[in-house]
Amino acid sequence: MTMTVLKRIALALAVLVASAAPAMAQAPLRVMSFNIRYANENDGANAWSKRRDVTAAMLEKAAPDIIGTQELLKEQGDFLAERLKRYAWIGVGRRGDDTDEHMGLFYRRDRLTLVQSGNFWLSDTPEIAGSISWGHPFPRMVTWGLFERVSDRRRFYAFNTHLPYRAEDEPAREKGAALILKRIQAMAGTLPVVLTGDFNTAPESAAHRLLASQMQDARETAPVKRGPEATFHNFTGTAARRIDWVFTRGFTAAQVETITDHRGPVQTSDHFPVLAVLDWPKR
Repeated sequence: MTMTVLKRIALALAVLVASAAPAMAQAPLRVMSFNIRYANENDGANAWSKRRDVTAAMLEKAAPDIIGTQELLKEQGDFLAERLKRYAWIGVGRRGDDTDEHMGLFYRRDRLTLVQSGNFWLSDTPEIAGSISWGHPFPRMVTWGLFERVSDRRRFYAFNTHLPYRAEDEPAREKGAALILKRIQAMAGTLPVVLTGDFNTAPESAAHRLLASQMQDARETAPVKRGPEATFHNFTGTAARRIDWVFTRGFTAAQVETITDHRGPVQTSDHFPVLAVLDWPKR
């Protein structure tokens, strides 16, 4: 092979790399909120040992950059990280150790770098692990991460939560939403933000109105919507309430999909995951 041919090949490769770089930098952020349902072997056909492969296959196909999970146990997080080699995850249990449910944040290691992370609790003492206020029975918390995109080093914050579940807990959900907004304002500055979670309440609620006063509900703003609006289906495959949300600040939702993948009677969870495709803010 002559030197002239080698130079031509090198030039062609340089052009390809240069043309691909802007496309990679402009790629949207794919964010999922997913109440995975804890590893309960009393769920019949939907025991974790029976649905974990269906869940892993769904996540592999959806290929989110970030997954905010709720009700995650450590054994589930470790299983998915082992099965889905491109992902790592962060988080602690809601009592401050690994013995209870996590608000685990998964991220694609080939696309994102974790810069910083932490947790706080939705209570009057947010720095105290396992703390409870406002009358609900279980600790509620937020796991957060500051991430940097590998392709262009742009940064954003991800916050992930699970609010109290009882009908009488609406005041506690509103207080939790207020604390989350306060923390976002204090921590994120002007950086874009995503907030994922199982909020255990309807979009007509006070908690939703409060969040929507400062952030955007991707389902409400995306021009393209796929799948059913409701997300909680209790392993029936037919959902009744939209309680799983992706909120954004700075990003623009281009598409939202409620994913209903299943294998016969085996579902991925008792909630449908929600995938939002987000465009980055213009520089």
